[in-house]
Amino acid sequence: MDITFEKTGEARGVITANVVAADYSVKVDEELKKIGKTHVIPGFRKGHIALPELRKRFGNSVKSDVLNRVVIDATFDYIEQNKIEIIGQPLPAHNIEIDLKQQDYTFKYDVALWPELNIVLDKTVEQPFYLIGVSDKMIEDQDNQLRERFGKQVPGEEVDANAIIKGTVQELNADGSIKEGEDAIQVNDAMFGMFLFSDNDEAAKLIGKHVGDKVVFNPAKGFGGNAARVASLLNIDKDQAEGVTADFEVAIAEIIVNKPAELDQEFFDDAFGKDKVHNEEEYRATLTNIIKNNLIPNSFNLSNRQLHDYLMDTYGDKVVIDVELVKKWLALNNPENTKLDEEFEGMLPGIKWELISQTVVKQLDVKVTEEDLMAQASVLARQQLQQYGMFDADDEMIKSFAQRILGDKSLRKQIAGQVEELKLFQSIRGAITIKEQTISDEEFGKIVEGLKK
Repeated sequence: MDITFEKTGEARGVITANVVAADYSVKVDEELKKIGKTHVIPGFRKGHIALPELRKRFGNSVKSDVLNRVVIDATFDYIEQNKIEIIGQPLPAHNIEIDLKQQDYTFKYDVALWPELNIVLDKTVEQPFYLIGVSDKMIEDQDNQLRERFGKQVPGEEVDANAIIKGTVQELNADGSIKEGEDAIQVNDAMFGMFLFSDNDEAAKLIGKHVGDKVVFNPAKGFGGNAARVASLLNIDKDQAEGVTADFEVAIAEIIVNKPAELDQEFFDDAFGKDKVHNEEEYRATLTNIIKNNLIPNSFNLSNRQLHDYLMDTYGDKVVIDVELVKKWLALNNPENTKLDEEFEGMLPGIKWELISQTVVKQLDVKVTEEDLMAQASVLARQQLQQYGMFDADDEMIKSFAQRILGDKSLRKQIAGQVEELKLFQSIRGAITIKEQTISDEEFGKIVEGLKK
């Protein structure tokens, strides 16, 4: 088969395939013989129909199928062997009606050419990498969270925002008097936490109160109309709780508060493991490292965005594509999209980024391995299991779940794209000069906000 390529525009070309009978006739006969062996044909024993009869019955359809397949395969082989970079796939230059009585044929395919981008990614290129400095306020907040988490519940003197209240709760009449009768709701051993309140005004009625105080509040309003919470407090069915709108009086019998953990060895061991931290100096250093590790993903996300913008700003205008052919290819692969012409302008930045990023992928030899996919799928598997409350899943369970995730072709493709993008930016940082700079959380936020605008 004689195949040639001609560049017909800045970003397009045409591939011409001249086909003669020798290119396809043997394959046609092979397909016909296969039909004779495998198909039940009326009037003939299976496998005993002569080739001329097969040609008469199936020749045209088989020839058409084989011809198209042979030409397409040869065209893709030609593109690969001659290293012709194209966008999408070859598109028939015009509708060809094949006269099956002919022996020789000519097929033409339009191809949208990949833009030639001379992307420079070496040590002459400088980009920032912003680290968020760990402030005293961050350390203080982390300290408070940990000490609260590992604190102990003890009797308290007054109600605070995290207190638990125990006492007698009684339903009131509209005039504020205690409701009596069989339908009156009264709970002698009620217990509820201040964290249940979603209405600040109702919560404020209880804040600062002491044992022995009586406070009037409205559970339905205080709990934001959450019937399940009201039912739990009043020891009634959820259906009944949905109709409760009255005020109630609580006589506070006991207040339980959380006493933050002391900075002692028991707390250090509970929080970080036995003998990992021994004093306040080591404690502060450990908190600093925890905060740094929690903040570093923000730095990488910002860096990825800045590298994306740098490449788009520097090379976006240099991406030249044949809009007609690219639209034709997109329409072929998205036949349900009837608004392609209207939406194309909005799609253009994404198309340009795909062409730039894939050029860099080849340039820096970015490869996604099965090990990379498994690592990312394992992260997703662990996250999903934790959503179901399985925080102690072992490595074997994580691996098994990750393998099931990768068994889904759609998810596998999605994960592969995510991993490739992460490795792309990682490779870019390794190729260029990165200038680290430590800034405050506020400064970091301003940079991110500026990118959003």
